[in-house]
Amino acid sequence: MNDAQAHGPRTPPADTVSRPPSLLALPSYLVSHVARLGHEALVAEVADHGLRLPHFAALTALADFGPLPQHALADRLGLNRSHLVGYLDTVEERGLVRRTRDPADRRRQLVELTPGGAKEQRRLLAVAERSQDAFLRDLSPAERATLSALLRKVLDADDGRARAGG
Repeated sequence: MNDAQAHGPRTPPADTVSRPPSLLALPSYLVSHVARLGHEALVAEVADHGLRLPHFAALTALADFGPLPQHALADRLGLNRSHLVGYLDTVEERGLVRRTRDPADRRRQLVELTPGGAKEQRRLLAVAERSQDAFLRDLSPAERATLSALLRKVLDADDGRARAGG
């Protein structure tokens, strides 16, 4: 009879415990935990500049797409439209965006970056990229590209289903 049979199973010290293999076989489990690590690092970096991640996301979407109606900006970011209003209030108070009436539809607000907002967005994007480099430091450039491509494929497929209504 071995020691484990005589005294029952041993619990390994906490510092040697690995995650359950059955969970590690689930991509959604892996993605959620890895995303948390990257998210925490990015949130901390953006917070060091006095903003939250939704502020940075709004600035970046405007840098990528140009001026957008407020509702379209919320939809592109996957944010609740009423929550976006609060985020925009903050960045507008800091002079990073400006909201004006949409000349095509006076009921809508158009949101655009100010020159200062464009400068801040570029600075934050550089910070975000450094954050991602640190977060993914254990992956080669080719592995990072593969990871991004695979995650993008899953996201694009979901976006396609959403556009198709199912």
